[in-house]
Amino acid sequence: MQVNNQKIVVLGTGGTIAGESASETESLNYQAAQRSIADLLKPISGQTMQGPASIQPFAIEAVQVAQIDSKDMDFEVWRRLAVCCSDHLSRDEVKAVVITHGTDTLEETAYFLSQVIHIDKPIVLTCAMRPANFKDADGPQNLRDALNFAAQARGRGVWLVAAGEIHHSQYVQKVHPTRLNAFDSGEWGAAASVHEDQIKWLKSFEKNKPQSGSNGILKAIDLPEVAQWPWVEIVTHHVQSNGRALSLLVKAGVHGVVVAGTGNGSLSASLKDALLSAQSHGVQVCVASRCNQGPVLPTENHVFKTAGELNAVKTRVALILDLMSKQKKSEADLFESGSPFSI
Repeated sequence: MQVNNQKIVVLGTGGTIAGESASETESLNYQAAQRSIADLLKPISGQTMQGPASIQPFAIEAVQVAQIDSKDMDFEVWRRLAVCCSDHLSRDEVKAVVITHGTDTLEETAYFLSQVIHIDKPIVLTCAMRPANFKDADGPQNLRDALNFAAQARGRGVWLVAAGEIHHSQYVQKVHPTRLNAFDSGEWGAAASVHEDQIKWLKSFEKNKPQSGSNGILKAIDLPEVAQWPWVEIVTHHVQSNGRALSLLVKAGVHGVVVAGTGNGSLSASLKDALLSAQSHGVQVCVASRCNQGPVLPTENHVFKTAGELNAVKTRVALILDLMSKQKKSEADLFESGSPFSI
């Protein structure tokens, strides 16, 4: 029986969780994004896998936002997904949003949503490493666990639920190309585990729990048309790094550059000089680490803004949103000043 007319909205975007292979024994050679979100939800409400008790009071509403392999995720889908999340979470009867997503770019989408959704309700992403028709597909259990967590989670936050683990969007990243537990949160660790519908929060996460913050300016509704999003690229520091590729990016009109530095964000002298030159031409520069664990700790040797605990791909998302926020503020200032350039 439905209580208080509450709902959980499930948004489908495709991915391996919706994929199909030629046979039930093929787990690597498959086509992603073949099944609709409505189809994915059938096992949870069917006879083979009844939904957990926690979701029984909720009506489940399915919406197909996109149908893509997440390697093809783009800003247009991000914008559509953010607006969709905002619209549904703004409805009084909606408790939470669950999103099915491919694994390859999930960490970027999760972090992006954490920065542009300002509503005090949870967003839970889930995924799969095996296609839907594989004999031991992991998608149905992951989706079940995600719904279970969404029904119980409180407050604002963006999470990943997969392989019996719950990770926070601030820390999670894909660390393995094929294994079922492909995600990890580094030295911060998973937030919780889920086993037989029981959620157990981990003490290590409680000590390092991030603030549910955002860039403070942009909301989903404020996101401009995709053509107006800034161009930000990632450059990796490595042996024989120089500024040749960076110079080409600057000439082509890049707006920002994230550098995946070695160690604690270290850079060669030649790459550092090239970055200083790029910065003098108005290119925004931020330094992350190519290490897969640990934050960049700023020292007197760091001449560029550092990314802290964010990896390079999330730092890119942060820089894109920061540049958009500055543009929005600049346009607002022009409008308030009565400039003839105001729209």
